[in-house]
Amino acid sequence: MAAAELVAYVAKSLVDDPEAVTVEVVEGEEGTIIELHVAESDMGKVIGRNGSVAKALRTLLKVTAARNGEPVSLEIV
Repeated sequence: MAAAELVAYVAKSLVDDPEAVTVEVVEGEEGTIIELHVAESDMGKVIGRNGSVAKALRTLLKVTAARNGEPVSLEIV
């Protein structure tokens, strides 16, 4: 899925430990859920101040999902 690859690319660019970044795609009843797993020490970098980075990632996902016509959500674990 292109959205999952996009999330993985952006997350790996932000963190100090890119090997710890994993992305799982879960098909739910209300659409696709992308779960982003990062190292505990990198959690703040992915979320950002007041959630600004996480919000930007979710906005990118909405744009990507609009092309495919299916709802996609992001969970940072």
